[in-house]
Amino acid sequence: MPLPQPGHGVETPLSFGLSILSLLGRLLHLWLKPRGSRCPNVCAVQKLIGTNRKYFTNCKQWYQRKICGKSTVISYECCPGYEKVPGEKGCPAALPLSNIYETLGVVGSATTQLYSDRSNLRPEIEGPGSFTIFAPSNEAWASLPAETLDSLVSNVNIELLNALRYHMVNKRVLTDDLKHGTTLNSMYQDLPIQIHHYPNGIVTVNCARLLKADHHATNGVVHVIDKVIATTTNSIQHIIETEESLETLRAAVAASDLNSLLESEGQYTLLAPTNEAFEKIPRETLNRILGDPEALRDLLNHHILKSAMCAEAIIAGLTMETLEGTTLDVGCSGEELTLNGKPIIANKDVLATNGVVHFVNELLIPDSAKTLFELAQESEVSKSMDFFRQAGLSSHLTGSERVTLLAPVNDVFKDGLPVVDSNMKNLLLNHIIRDQLSSKYLYHGQKLQTLGDKELRVFVYRNNLCIENACIAAHDKRGRFGTLFSVDKMLTPPSGSVMDVLKADHRFSTLVAAIQSAGLTENLNRPGTFTVFAPTNEAFRAMPQGELNKLMGNAKELANILKFHVADEILVSGAVSALVRLKSMQGDKLEVSTKNNVIHVNKEPVAESDIMATNGVIYAVNSVLQPQASRPQERGDEPADPALEIFKQASALSKVKDKKISPPVYSRLLARMKENSGGF
Repeated sequence: MPLPQPGHGVETPLSFGLSILSLLGRLLHLWLKPRGSRCPNVCAVQKLIGTNRKYFTNCKQWYQRKICGKSTVISYECCPGYEKVPGEKGCPAALPLSNIYETLGVVGSATTQLYSDRSNLRPEIEGPGSFTIFAPSNEAWASLPAETLDSLVSNVNIELLNALRYHMVNKRVLTDDLKHGTTLNSMYQDLPIQIHHYPNGIVTVNCARLLKADHHATNGVVHVIDKVIATTTNSIQHIIETEESLETLRAAVAASDLNSLLESEGQYTLLAPTNEAFEKIPRETLNRILGDPEALRDLLNHHILKSAMCAEAIIAGLTMETLEGTTLDVGCSGEELTLNGKPIIANKDVLATNGVVHFVNELLIPDSAKTLFELAQESEVSKSMDFFRQAGLSSHLTGSERVTLLAPVNDVFKDGLPVVDSNMKNLLLNHIIRDQLSSKYLYHGQKLQTLGDKELRVFVYRNNLCIENACIAAHDKRGRFGTLFSVDKMLTPPSGSVMDVLKADHRFSTLVAAIQSAGLTENLNRPGTFTVFAPTNEAFRAMPQGELNKLMGNAKELANILKFHVADEILVSGAVSALVRLKSMQGDKLEVSTKNNVIHVNKEPVAESDIMATNGVIYAVNSVLQPQASRPQERGDEPADPALEIFKQASALSKVKDKKISPPVYSRLLARMKENSGGF
């Protein structure tokens, strides 16, 4: 008997499942759909709580439910051209079209209708034709300065008529035709009207927000806007030249030769710093920038956005690219515009023929115009700046010398700054690299030369980028001449080979003897990339005596164990995340992990990390690691091997030395620097 086929009266499990999914999909669609849209011809409106402002919303605005940080409520109104019918859902009744004059009264622009009558514009907008009028709302007319409104209504046949005709276009223009960056020729001397249609759905007309769009009339279309717009005849450059509060900016623009750009065709936003903004900057900083053509040009380009940005377009904030190549976060808080979260815009929407000007009362200095010290102000490396200043190294960080600074973050100095002496000054000089670098161009194995004449290595890991033991903790900041790398710890420049470092540290005297006995000294002296998990004297003493004697009496087995402590690649602690596996020179894997900010190797805690050598890195461990296959048994006989005598002597010596308290990392490092004739 053939199986029933879907669609022939019997549901298969598959078709039944699809039906359920289809039903669920429809229910979900209805649930998510704005409530008003389930009724015919109903439009959602966002009303700003505590104000009379409201916006016909779109999806992008709908789901945010806020405008400039203030909450909104959603209400529903009949869409343009429709009305309610008692007993019916929504707004099913279509209104008959009337002319533009009558439509103005219907859409809430009765003041525009009144002034059209007074200025004798009414016959034209009642008569035949195809017009578009951007009609100011009643509130827009009421918000005009009294002197401006008086000058219009006192000369209705010329001033008021011309103002209204500037709001009109001699053709039908719907919102689909209002493309971003376009201009429309007005019916007043064909003067242009600037249109901006932003990604967040907002449309502006000469920076006035489109409130209600596409109200059809028999002889055209009406759009309601929130401002009375004025003719624009001046370029951005002309505004700078005529505005008294921009005198300092005027001089800066002239010095940087940006005049031609700001008077050329295009669409820009100038965040114009006022005289007050320039006065807030320390005189020394301002003079330095004004005297440096490249820094000055970067400063000014940082105040110019690549497109025209009207204030009314900003609801939830936008990230805008500047001519300097960086970005600014342009947002709003209530009625105030903000830049990078700060309400510093003093005057907004001064419209020009080639864009818009907002006056700002603080100077926006880009990183590219700052010194290293200025980059570090109010940052996570401010304590480092104090440290370098105390060491007398300010001249390297404020002048025109091309350098890169490795600045430890403040947490490194939570217990206070170390004492600055000649050795510490040399150490700090090794935190300054003789070139202005960018972290994105660094590569594994790269060698960097410091002002202290040390060579530093670059290590690139899957989850970090490190220079010696210091890993870059944040994105670098590139200043005028210097670049700032924030790093997670004080740098330890390498000094000597692995064997040199082990010999210089009394904690490893037993290990050094064992390496010599096993014939591995030459290996750890040669150039290479070793990670050595170095057992301390304490680690050897912790072994059962019989097991230790057996190990030290067998040179081959001793070499095998020691090789298990060495990997042939460099792994600094900043590259260790959850778990890193290294292949030891013995062949088995070493598992390096971090827990509670402590490095572990094969689950054994590391006593000290990142002891840097020219051919590797050393970790001090207080246990002797055993390969997985090794299961040594304790025995009581003494091996007849001369290596044991070396081991015994080194072990006895270590017991005496280990009674002393180990000095801190900085002290041991500085002591090693004093002993090293090469110096820092």
